[in-house]
Amino acid sequence: MIRAVNEPVHDLHRIAVLGAGSWGTTFAKVLADAGREVRLWARRRDVATAINSGHHNPDYLPEVELPGRLTATSDPGEALDGADAVILAVPSQSLRANLEDWSGLIPDGVTLASLAKGVELGTLKTMTQVVQDVTGVETERLAVVSGPNLAGEIAHEQPTATVIACTDHERAVALQTACATGYFRAYTNTDVVGAEMGGAGKNVIALAVGVASGMGLGDNSRASLITRGLAEMSRLGTALGASPMTFAGLAGMGDLVATCSSPLSRNRTFGEQLGRGASLAEAERANNGQVAEGVKSCLSICELGEQHDVELPIADGVRRMCHEDMSAPALAKELISRAPKPE
Repeated sequence: MIRAVNEPVHDLHRIAVLGAGSWGTTFAKVLADAGREVRLWARRRDVATAINSGHHNPDYLPEVELPGRLTATSDPGEALDGADAVILAVPSQSLRANLEDWSGLIPDGVTLASLAKGVELGTLKTMTQVVQDVTGVETERLAVVSGPNLAGEIAHEQPTATVIACTDHERAVALQTACATGYFRAYTNTDVVGAEMGGAGKNVIALAVGVASGMGLGDNSRASLITRGLAEMSRLGTALGASPMTFAGLAGMGDLVATCSSPLSRNRTFGEQLGRGASLAEAERANNGQVAEGVKSCLSICELGEQHDVELPIADGVRRMCHEDMSAPALAKELISRAPKPE
């Protein structure tokens, strides 16, 4: 039976986490450390076997011991069976295809929370919009987890905070309780659009900050890009219906600072390679064969900006660097030479 909006949410005992990458595995660990029974879906059977037998994810977190409450499977039906909540931890551009396989297995009435940060290419939909598009679930069942959540630090139980955004406050509180540990603190918010656009936009700005770092530019340049990047994110988010205050919090400024500052950030390190003159292919090889999320997100974010008549000079510069062979020095010169205006 589907829960009515005003019906109380029961405690979340069993939670399915779909996606055994670094962030999916880390968040599964957080939930298990908070006392939940967690079933983690891994695409590859050997990864699931290694997690169950050795309590380690050999591909992403080989040095981190995973708790016994966390078990893994390569069968999505087994992961979803009896789940009280479902955490979606696959990359943003593959979420739709995965959901098309999973939607018939998702239990009625459960909350679906997205960890992915991006805007779908082509449709320009956020992750919760993709989930709703594929599954048809009610808006109040959709949540987002976003904030300064670098997986490597959290997996080693370094203190951090995050935002759980859901239009149904009680569902957000239930998830907040389900992931409360001595090192992971969640706040609630009802601004799903703001949380999602903060998470998507920060990857693009982190690429630009990485480019500046790769060029040898200093703290003033990086701080300027972070601050003006936040202004871009807020302008676009507000145009889409978000609260500007969300961008001053953990899902906005907090996530942006962490992603732009940390060597653990794939987007920043990818941008550094570009700033040193590497091609996209060379930067990908240096990034262990992975393309940073911002390389794809800049296309959809810039298209959203064009649709809503929102000026996004940093994001557009990143787009042209990644997809139109604009050089890093040309981007820097263009940004600093823009027409003067009030802040």
